[in-house]
Amino acid sequence: MTMNSLQIIAAYEAILALTGQMLEAARRSDWDSLVALEQDCKNRVEQLMAENGGQPLSNQFRQRKAEIIRKVLADDAEIRNITEPWMAHLQNILGSTTREQRLRQVYDPGGR
Repeated sequence: MTMNSLQIIAAYEAILALTGQMLEAARRSDWDSLVALEQDCKNRVEQLMAENGGQPLSNQFRQRKAEIIRKVLADDAEIRNITEPWMAHLQNILGSTTREQRLRQVYDPGGR
């Protein structure tokens, strides 16, 4: 099914709303919600790409689409600014735990 111009813009606006919710979840450190919203956003983008069919848009709709995409990208950049330090911290914790486990295996193989 090919979408008309209004449906295409509505789909982009729904994606924008989701990225806004994702940003708020990241600001609250609500990682479970962020992951769920990210999956929903991914599904909507895939659906949009499958149903869009390269529908040409009028100049007005192209401008609105570009504006929405800029806002989505800005939200994405801010989400990354919030999540990347947290992910680095988590990797350090996990890496430290892994190193500790390896040391225990080497120096205390019997688990005493």
